[in-house]
Amino acid sequence: MHYPQQQPTEKRQTCFLKSTLASRQWLVYSCHAVITIFSSIFIVAVEQDQGLSLPKRTGEIAPIRIAQTDKRAEAERLTDEGLQLFDQGTAESLQQAIEKWETALPLWREVGDQSAEAFIHLILGRAHDLLGFKQKALDYYNQALPLYQKLEDRVGEATTLNNIGLVYSNLGENQQALDYFQQALPLFQAVGDRALEAVTLSNIGAVYNALGEKQRALEYYQQSLPLSQAVGDRAGEATTLNNIGLVYAELGEKQRALEYYQQALPLSRAVGNRALEAGILNNIGLVYNDLGEKQRALEYFQQALPLKRTVGDRAGEARTLNNIGAVYSELGEKQQALEYYQQALPLSQA
Repeated sequence: MHYPQQQPTEKRQTCFLKSTLASRQWLVYSCHAVITIFSSIFIVAVEQDQGLSLPKRTGEIAPIRIAQTDKRAEAERLTDEGLQLFDQGTAESLQQAIEKWETALPLWREVGDQSAEAFIHLILGRAHDLLGFKQKALDYYNQALPLYQKLEDRVGEATTLNNIGLVYSNLGENQQALDYFQQALPLFQAVGDRALEAVTLSNIGAVYNALGEKQRALEYYQQSLPLSQAVGDRAGEATTLNNIGLVYAELGEKQRALEYYQQALPLSRAVGNRALEAGILNNIGLVYNDLGEKQRALEYFQQALPLKRTVGDRAGEARTLNNIGAVYSELGEKQQALEYYQQALPLSQA
């Protein structure tokens, strides 16, 4: 069987999420894969209503109100457990999180909490997106969007628009992605949150990079970077630095690309984002391969590979295996190259 020699490639993705149930505030940090770019992190803040107030006098406690309170408590428990599973970032934990949230969703509907219902649709969309189920992700996002619009929650609306744009980027529908990002940007600017604005600017830059408009991409990244730095968003800063490095790598400015990657790498490690770290390590390996430093390229690919496996990124794992195979092929070690290509093949077909 003949395996054609391949040039190393990559498609990057990552996600991180936290919650604080006590204050009824939810912070969601996530990234979405975009072909040839590593798209930006966005932040979601969704306020939830306080629990139902029970009458002070025991004799007035209505059974239906107790039932509603119990449902809310159960919905909160399931939602929080799902968030903790999501935070683990593995394929198995993501699937478990989905099961928790799908159980919580009808409970939130029954207690009439549309803000929580919208949030569950949003994070279900994100989890399905991470697992590669793009159409399912869009289905959930398209259920979240009208709820946020009805609630006049501009942050939730803008975040959902941003997520939809990112899915279209993943699917290679860049113009449609750009349309959604352009809808999200003024909403983020209107709420005065620079972190949200920075993310969207970086995502717009990512689309222009995918469209081949490198200078325009750099303009958006350079607008995004100081905003991320100003608000202390190290994950967003790392992502944008990585994106800038990608542009310079594609422009043939390899050393300049390395400078940006080397700035991004410690930031990704500092925030504990293994998927982001894996993408940056892979990108550094690609540059060293292009510079002819094959052994050094292998070192970075070999660091990226277990991280890809840990976060359950099967497509990314396949690309990294192909990258390693390509380097061994270029080194003349054809049998070893073949072994890596054969490991990559079933992952690519899955």
